[in-house]
Amino acid sequence: MEFTVTKTDLARELGLSQGVVEKRTTIPILSNVLIEAQQDRINLTATDLELGIRCSCPAKVKKEGAGTIPARKLLDYVRLLPDADLSMKFQENHWANITCGRSRTKIAGMSRESFPELPQMPESIAEIPVAELASMIVRTSFAISMEESRFTLNGALFLLTGNGMTMVATDGHRLAYVESGAEGNGDAPKGGKVFRALIPKKAMGEIIKLAEESGTDTKVVFAGDDNHLFFKLGERLLITRKLTGNFPDYERVLPKENTNIVKLRKEEIRSAIERVSQFADERSRAIRVQFGPGEIKVFSSSMETGESEESVPTEYVGPELEIGFNAQYLLDFLRAIPQDEVAFALKDQKSAGEMRPAGEQLKDHYRYVVMPMRI
Repeated sequence: MEFTVTKTDLARELGLSQGVVEKRTTIPILSNVLIEAQQDRINLTATDLELGIRCSCPAKVKKEGAGTIPARKLLDYVRLLPDADLSMKFQENHWANITCGRSRTKIAGMSRESFPELPQMPESIAEIPVAELASMIVRTSFAISMEESRFTLNGALFLLTGNGMTMVATDGHRLAYVESGAEGNGDAPKGGKVFRALIPKKAMGEIIKLAEESGTDTKVVFAGDDNHLFFKLGERLLITRKLTGNFPDYERVLPKENTNIVKLRKEEIRSAIERVSQFADERSRAIRVQFGPGEIKVFSSSMETGESEESVPTEYVGPELEIGFNAQYLLDFLRAIPQDEVAFALKDQKSAGEMRPAGEQLKDHYRYVVMPMRI
């Protein structure tokens, strides 16, 4: 195999593969990227057996073929090269000769034969605006459980219906729910069926990276089979294995009787919580939030660090309530929304609180439920 490609194109596509490549593995081939030269392009493929990515860029192919070389080593070296064309030629012993200007380098590779085959993408189910999908991921992925033992909570539930898309994530202490309408988006599944799958958190992070490299008008061609999900953005394809298991009944968790509503300026309440939480217990991150006429007070105290209190003005006229919350859980939501105002809905001290964006016409339905803490 022999080809010539621009350094910029190769570095960009290699960079997208780095989140997928297995860094610490007992299977050495998974640390490599598969390079395939065909016609006037090269295809780059990386996988950790759970997640796979295939990228492509234009190239002048002198001899078609395939080979694998360490992904991180190749990217680190290519990034240091001048902005010029580089030539790569694979030898019989699987080593790659790289020539760029006055630079001559050989990188030890491995046979293409031992590289895992990625599944073929089936017929597409829907086309989804990439900006919309990325926005849903940003607003839910922080609520995914970090406990590996709770594997059904290590990703987000994704529902695709004739009415739009829904994404839900929870770690058992909080729940993020986003529902987006399908009108004008062309994202209804073919055949009118409801498509339901659990997307792993790692795959969601890679979708965000691909979205950042794509134009805002790009649509994701989405497909799925019994075991895998496929996200195609132009010449790039992300393949992830589905999570298995039963996701909790999230509809039972969404509050229906939170009638005490407080509207706040997002920056004011976020800044207050950020400052007060500096004096919260480091392990529990617990703060007390007191809702009263005309204001909300935020408290924290710790025997080791001290105590802090802040007051934020509001037009709240409901009953006085004092509830304990994990400060980090509140901040995660406040940092995820672009809106300037937030609505806090409550029932009583013992029930879950709910936060929503407020203050402007919203294109979709975003709800964030946080369980109270005993302090």
